[in-house]
Amino acid sequence: MFRVLRFYIVSSLSILFFSLPQHLAAQTRHILSGVVRGDDGTALPGASVAVPALSLGTTTEADGKFSLSLPEGPQQVAVSFVGYVTQTLTVDLHRNQQHSFTLAASTNELGEVVVQGQQTLREKLQSTQMGVEHLSIREAKLLPALFGEVDILKTLQLKPGVQSGGEGSSGLFVRGGGSDQNLVLLDNVLVYNPNHLFGLFSVFNPDAVQSVDLYKSGFPAQFGGRLSSVVDVKLREGNRQKFVTTGGIGLISSRLSFEGPIQQGKGSFIVSGRRTYFDIFTRALNRANAHKEDYSPIPDYYFYDFNAKGNYKLGEKDEVFFTGYLGRDVFGFTSPSGFTAAFTWGNTLGALRWQHVFSPRLTMNNSVGVTSYKYNLGNSVDQFSFNLGSTILDYSGHSDFDYVPNDRHTIKFGAVLTHHDFGVGRLQRSSQDNSVNINADVSYTGAEGGIYVSDNIKASDKLQLEGGLRLTGFQSGTDHFGGLEPRASARYSLSDKISLKGSYALMYQYVHLVSNSGASLPTDIWYPSRLSVKPERSQQVSTGLSFLLGEGKFLLTDEVYYKWSQNQIDFKDGAQIFANNDLNSQFLFGHGWAYGNELYLEKKTGKTTGWVGYTLAWTKRNFPPQLGTTGINNGQDFYPNYDRRHNLTVVVMHELSTRISLTASFVYTSGAPTTLPLGRFALQDIYQGGIQAVPVYPDRNSYRMIPYHRLDLGMVYKLAPSRMGGERDLTFSIYNAYNRRNAYFIYFEQIRDKTTDMVTGYKAQQVSLFPLIPSVTYNFKF
Repeated sequence: MFRVLRFYIVSSLSILFFSLPQHLAAQTRHILSGVVRGDDGTALPGASVAVPALSLGTTTEADGKFSLSLPEGPQQVAVSFVGYVTQTLTVDLHRNQQHSFTLAASTNELGEVVVQGQQTLREKLQSTQMGVEHLSIREAKLLPALFGEVDILKTLQLKPGVQSGGEGSSGLFVRGGGSDQNLVLLDNVLVYNPNHLFGLFSVFNPDAVQSVDLYKSGFPAQFGGRLSSVVDVKLREGNRQKFVTTGGIGLISSRLSFEGPIQQGKGSFIVSGRRTYFDIFTRALNRANAHKEDYSPIPDYYFYDFNAKGNYKLGEKDEVFFTGYLGRDVFGFTSPSGFTAAFTWGNTLGALRWQHVFSPRLTMNNSVGVTSYKYNLGNSVDQFSFNLGSTILDYSGHSDFDYVPNDRHTIKFGAVLTHHDFGVGRLQRSSQDNSVNINADVSYTGAEGGIYVSDNIKASDKLQLEGGLRLTGFQSGTDHFGGLEPRASARYSLSDKISLKGSYALMYQYVHLVSNSGASLPTDIWYPSRLSVKPERSQQVSTGLSFLLGEGKFLLTDEVYYKWSQNQIDFKDGAQIFANNDLNSQFLFGHGWAYGNELYLEKKTGKTTGWVGYTLAWTKRNFPPQLGTTGINNGQDFYPNYDRRHNLTVVVMHELSTRISLTASFVYTSGAPTTLPLGRFALQDIYQGGIQAVPVYPDRNSYRMIPYHRLDLGMVYKLAPSRMGGERDLTFSIYNAYNRRNAYFIYFEQIRDKTTDMVTGYKAQQVSLFPLIPSVTYNFKF
């Protein structure tokens, strides 16, 4: 594998130097490198570093670092980032230089903000990358949220091409992909289940998050292992100048963060915690009603999570970073009859990264990480107990290199190796007198590796190309799989305000989510590619146009995509999932398609900002007859339950004054496909007597629920500083402002004759989850 990597690196470098224009080769050029930070010392990813006179520029990496090749002599460099004052500096280049920029948070002077916004939209216009959404945490904190709980994954659902898993769910279904086909990373470490509260909230504490990038197509070669999207979450490094405490008290949870310098000029840290308090109220209600004979106790439930990150500069060329996360959901119930149930689930991860700068042209990042997800469900009644659990544990190592030989090429290459431990199912049944003792444990191991190389090439002032190749492999037991994953994208500037873009990507997925539900549940388990379970595979092509409108204040993009997938996985009817030593026999295999058109209008300047997104899309699946079954729908195509024909989102943020910001978001989607019985027939029950009404079902997902739409409103009111100084605000939000009764699921209720009490029919009933919900959160920072 590493020989192949060496071959591709040498080949890329050879092409790079032989293709270098002669006039550039003759010029004396130097590298300007450094880091861009805010005035609190926090690195600013995605900041612009540009030389307008030469039409050259770049954006900073996740750690705020940049590298730019420039001609010798004095150059005027402009550095900008949304929400910060633009800084311009003349640098006299006669050798390679390093320079750090510190940007001050912007005031309310509109002129400053307008310039920054124009540059940000122009960089997005000129980027080769397609289908990428960068989420600002500032925007996420302004938007109205369910129960006032800011959720970055729910904010991503407001972007075109992204569907939710249902009412209130933070699950993501991107361009026709399943919830398990998203690569969710926290500081480059995989998060297997990014949800709290059965999918209603994500595991990411907004106070600890620095940036979020969503890749829907044209995936960079350094990402692999999933088919549909990459959600790249980076944590904040902490304030390098002073100690700061940040927190909030909300309707269902409170959070607290503490950050500051480890040593002035050397490093910083941040620790963040969050906890809900459902259980405090439910326990109080249970105690107050314990004397009532007909009272049914309310189950206990709460979740908590903890984030930590630190960094320390060992020298001029070396820096180390540490990331840690721990999150748990806890559910408990005890009935008056003595029945008890306990259910816990959650993620744990840690990572250590070492960054070494060989030169302004070459940087290395080596990291090791561990991540695990597990759940345990247990209950007991009388003398008998039952316990069910599953886990997945990964150990991984990454080595990544960034090489910038000149202003026309940016090369990335590296390797990753991951060891998987799959606890597919652990089942225990026992009694206190040991008369019953049943144990089952199904587990596997796997090794996954990949090497990659990519080159971003500025072929001319109008044409920019990015090509990449990823070689991946997977082993579980004696079974081996592997493949090449080519990636390519291009941007051609038709004018200074219009760009034409295109991309292609092939992806493999070697681990699979074993679930009999359309949403990601805590009891879902992960299963490796082995025996008859081949890796999932998808290819996606996309093309689009981007326009700068209204003197550069608006960016309009129109993208068309087509994705086709092989070895998609589903279950046979009546499949046995848990603690099954022959789970391979329960799968069905098929293929799928997804295609659509995404329109997106974005504005980042002025007192009123926001976006409008519309997606017209189709998603289909096909599972032909196999394994002694008729497949699904007798091998005919069907729409999965996350297929939506129309999806419209409107987000508006308006700065009413220096103290008051108003926000609103509106969502409309077509109804979700579902399966409902066409009717029932009477069947004589010869064992228990009487007549049973047996439902008759049509093809899968042949019915659609009513369309979903919702309006959320919000307001942020900045309070005057307290005696301790700092910042304070009250965030008000109204979820589902006009009280739309959206369908969560549908069931059938019996219709009985009032005289005979005989069942005469059945009536469909809709269950709605959330009515109008107001909330208020108090946020502070000092």
